Amino acid sequence: MALKQRLKGCAAAAVFVSAATMASAQQSDWSYEATIYLYMPETETSIETASGTLEGTLSFSDALENLDFAFMGTMAATNGQWSVLADYNYTNLTFGNTALGPAGSELETSVKTQFLTALLGYRVRNDRSVKIDLAGGFRWYSTDTEFTLTPGGAPPQTSSADASWFDPVVGVRARYFFTDAWSGTGYIDYGGFRSGSETWSVLLTADYAINDRWLLRGGYRYISFDHDIDGGNYSFDQSGPLIGATYRF
Repeated sequence: MALKQRLKGCAAAAVFVSAATMASAQQSDWSYEATIYLYMPETETSIETASGTLEGTLSFSDALENLDFAFMGTMAATNGQWSVLADYNYTNLTFGNTALGPAGSELETSVKTQFLTALLGYRVRNDRSVKIDLAGGFRWYSTDTEFTLTPGGAPPQTSSADASWFDPVVGVRARYFFTDAWSGTGYIDYGGFRSGSETWSVLLTADYAINDRWLLRGGYRYISFDHDIDGGNYSFDQSGPLIGATYRF
């Protein structure tokens, strides 16, 4: 528990230091943008137990029906060829599925996750129509997830995944300008680079500039985590559409 609190403290400190750095650079050539997304993903998560693997799924249609959303927010700061990127996501969902096993088995999954990606980027192409950044940094992930299996006529059995960890991450971001108002953004990253831990993500958006300050975005995101917890494999995947608004300053 103490380790989990320290990891949370490290992530909070990283965000604080980044914010302090931005504030101190007010008189420099830094430019900034902040984006809030409304994200409605399909969620899949699983955990290995002594009696087998438990898999919980919240489909996109059920997410629509139950109005289950995940919050996603990003910050970016740019100075010449250098940039700092931060992406935070929070999910709090509870859903049920029919489980494999005896007839009438039910699985209820309670998912509480959050993750923070922090990257330092360097622009390798800066044309009028295309801008490409290479980036490297880390992703912090924390989960408190419970799987409650209720076999038909038997007492419920609960398995949990309660852990936090860091993974190194490398990625590339490209932005294409079609007109003065319309552009598109593509981003992909990969992390882990060690046995028992892997993460990767893809983000694609179509962007419309209302004016010099405001940008509307719509697109698709997929993100995946695979990590060993107490000797058993744990996985978490989210994919689905999103819409967002960016303020540039």
